[in-house]
Amino acid sequence: MSKQKTLADEFKIQFVKPKNWECTDGHVVEHKPYKKYLRTDIKDIFESKGIIDPYLRQREIVAQVYPFKINQHIIDLIDWDHYHFDPLFQLTFPQPDMLLPDELIKIEQMLDDNCSREQIADAISDLRGDKNPAPANQASNRPIILEEDHSYECEGLQHKYTKTCLMFHRNAQTCHAYCTYCFRFNQFVGKDKFLEQDTVNLHKYLKQHKEISDILITGGDPGTMKSDVFKEILEPLTEPDFKHIKNVRMGTKALTYHPYRFLTDPDADSLLECFENFISHGKHVSIMAHFSHFNEITRPTIEAVKRLRKVGCNIRTQAPIMRYINDNPLVWSTMWEKQVQYGMIPYYMFVARDTGPQCYFEVPLAKALYIFSEARKKMSGLSHTARGPSMSSGPGKVCVLGKERVAGEDVFVMKFLQGRLDSWCDRVFFAKYDEKATWLDQLQPAFGEKEFFFETEYRDYLATKKNMVAQCHS
Repeated sequence: MSKQKTLADEFKIQFVKPKNWECTDGHVVEHKPYKKYLRTDIKDIFESKGIIDPYLRQREIVAQVYPFKINQHIIDLIDWDHYHFDPLFQLTFPQPDMLLPDELIKIEQMLDDNCSREQIADAISDLRGDKNPAPANQASNRPIILEEDHSYECEGLQHKYTKTCLMFHRNAQTCHAYCTYCFRFNQFVGKDKFLEQDTVNLHKYLKQHKEISDILITGGDPGTMKSDVFKEILEPLTEPDFKHIKNVRMGTKALTYHPYRFLTDPDADSLLECFENFISHGKHVSIMAHFSHFNEITRPTIEAVKRLRKVGCNIRTQAPIMRYINDNPLVWSTMWEKQVQYGMIPYYMFVARDTGPQCYFEVPLAKALYIFSEARKKMSGLSHTARGPSMSSGPGKVCVLGKERVAGEDVFVMKFLQGRLDSWCDRVFFAKYDEKATWLDQLQPAFGEKEFFFETEYRDYLATKKNMVAQCHS
């Protein structure tokens, strides 16, 4: 007579120890359990490395304003003998100059004066509010669902470009680690978040908008979601009502921050099976992978890329150009070369958005253009799929194509890669050359024009959208 299974037996079955990943060349990638470290752990991390950091207090203050989270995988990649200059340290650990001197002094003084927790929290909240927490008029991207008796705005969807809808699922409201430059820092520490509780609104909106072909699952990082959540999103999209949906993108840094998500995590196999099943229905899955530096391309990352590609996923890579992290042509050419070598497709070099700690990380457009061009010169045509430097601005994705002298004037040659209005896409225009400008709104039209060609239509668009939202809430 067989022994009846106990609850303890069931527990062992469900929580079996993950296996290591065996590579095709015999190498074994050991499973590294995910362990996170938060603001209160910063001091302990330094002490574990035998380091007395002179800026510890300032780092802890910055980490109260901007979110901090790191894991063991990244800690192990940092060169702690030269940590001040290590790009991954700059990428993940709070830096004192991420706040302006007077901002840092204000919070420091409040702590010294033993101000109440509520007073400090209010000051920090006000400080975040001054950092443009929702750049590029993101709130205006929220779509409206029309019903017979009423209409309402979707809090966790964005529909800025005709063909693509973004989804911010409630289970993707975190990351395996936080980038110091994150332009969505408000998703983690703010009150007004883009967040969709389930998939109902997504599927309802997609049924109403047959012009949409692409869904971008974003966050936070959807790489933190369980496979069951992906199934809730993807499986209905294989039905006839959604034949217009061709591509699903997943914006993630999991390939570099926690590659074990695709290798040895408890539901890694289930996630890959979910992608494979979706692809078998004639759909396309593209992993929009964020790589900030070639030091992130580790053996576990390479194996995770291989596994994703094996089930039919493509991996497209993108990152912003950031001072102290990757503002060097050699970093980009080396990174793109490695990405192509392992079957990834370089996609975008972004410009630091006008939000959060931009003052610390921003690179002038002129320098970004130089770095992009010099990096391309070192590469074969396979890496020339990368576009940039590109600004994800309110009017659309605007790329700096080059610097030229036209009609006796030095100008930036600009181009819309995507636009709020379809008619703007691929339009070329000119801006006065400015060595210091870091964002679109700091540029002036060339040749004596009063404003850029799109500005009037953009104002009209925002006014119309504002009226539509007001009607929803009336």
